[in-house]
Amino acid sequence: MIIRKLFKFEGSHIVRNCSSQRCRENIHGHSYKVEVFIEADQLDRGYMVMDFCRLDKVKEFIESFDHSYSLWTEENPDFKSFIYRYNRRVAEIPVSPSAEGYALLFFYGIDQILRHTPRINGESEVRLHSVRVHETDTGHAEAFREDLQLVKFKIEDIRFSEGVTEDWKSAEWWEKLL
Repeated sequence: MIIRKLFKFEGSHIVRNCSSQRCRENIHGHSYKVEVFIEADQLDRGYMVMDFCRLDKVKEFIESFDHSYSLWTEENPDFKSFIYRYNRRVAEIPVSPSAEGYALLFFYGIDQILRHTPRINGESEVRLHSVRVHETDTGHAEAFREDLQLVKFKIEDIRFSEGVTEDWKSAEWWEKLL
């Protein structure tokens, strides 16, 4: 069985090296929708794949990008300095912040979070099925487990500014992933 949980965030970025001149040369933003699909072969004691309330760390991870600038690690050092100087909320990520990059990054991060989420209600082997990131109403990218072969980074390569981490209830969940 598969369940789906929808998350939203407002974010800005530049997508370097893409075909569109507007996207590769200008800071711009989107209203993102992130759909997280989780599967299990059995249901827990509440007849659920997993109670949605158990996705609180997934929510915190995705909300770390809300009203944040997503800064590609490979950006020009002068531009990186500018972004950090004038933005309190920065998510520095090891992928270009395209819809595909986000889908892969979110799949990887959420998969790590789910692996560290204790099973407390008889949940079976709960697995992340896919993550779908809508950049616009008409376009999305979706990452699946087999796409993890495209991951050339580690969880510690994802960095959040203090303006992001100070909004977390606790940084313990993130530290466990590192």
